[in-house]
Amino acid sequence: MSHPLTAQVVLITGASAGIGAALAEVLADRVPGIRLVLAARNEAKLDTVAAHCRQAGADVLNVVTDLEQPEQAIALAEKALQHFGQVDILVNNAGYGQMGPLELVPISQCQRQFAVNLLGPLALTQALIPQMRDRGGGRIINVSSLGGRLAFPIGGLYSASKFALESLSDSLRMELEPFNIKVSVVEPGPVSTEFISVAGTEAKHAIPNPEATPYYPAIQKLAALEQQTSANAWTSEQVAHVIIKAMTARKPRPRYVAATGGDFLLFMMRRVLPTWMVDKFWQRFYGIDRIAKEWKEKQMG
Repeated sequence: MSHPLTAQVVLITGASAGIGAALAEVLADRVPGIRLVLAARNEAKLDTVAAHCRQAGADVLNVVTDLEQPEQAIALAEKALQHFGQVDILVNNAGYGQMGPLELVPISQCQRQFAVNLLGPLALTQALIPQMRDRGGGRIINVSSLGGRLAFPIGGLYSASKFALESLSDSLRMELEPFNIKVSVVEPGPVSTEFISVAGTEAKHAIPNPEATPYYPAIQKLAALEQQTSANAWTSEQVAHVIIKAMTARKPRPRYVAATGGDFLLFMMRRVLPTWMVDKFWQRFYGIDRIAKEWKEKQMG
């Protein structure tokens, strides 16, 4: 009996590492005849993932792409269609987290956050919808985050970009339903990837002298977040399997939570606990309570 994804063309962005690489490799290892379009900025890492997938029997097209540039997203779609003639499933996975207090993050970094996490995926989606419609259907899976449902301090820009991706996904789901194009969102929680270390690096680039700001106690705590969340962190492969569920379900859900206790967390934070209590929780988790203490001491003397 053939696999439901056999011979389908799956385009995965952010495929050089983390969730995207894991998804590509799981598909190559488990789906006979899978055809993959793999996109990312890092050519060397992308080649390594592609080599694994080809060795497993997949037909692979690599396209080095920077989704910060919409024209590159459109070119990616064109190359995929020229090579395979179709794209059955688009997985918008590429993204990063711009961390830092909103007061301090330069507007240029704000623009880059939305360019990569929202406008790049939108440009790529727009470029692929017509051929999906003409072929009678397809699937679009947008990888968001629990941060796309819950906003938290020091990560306001990342959450804003993922909130936007979620609302875009909801609109697309309704608009594309008449054409049998199904749209789902996958929401990982903590994942054992380079995300937090990259986020820390991005924060340093955006705020070169954090110790000179009143937010320094919270910025310092960013380094400890990986250790705080490691006990509940999923592997990239675990998230990949959730994405595959969205790919293969006859009636895919609008949202898939990919986090231990994620559904419970969302229920408590969005429906049960009062806003002030949720605020206090996140302030403590991200070190805002330390800011309040140090600022009060400074004001007093």
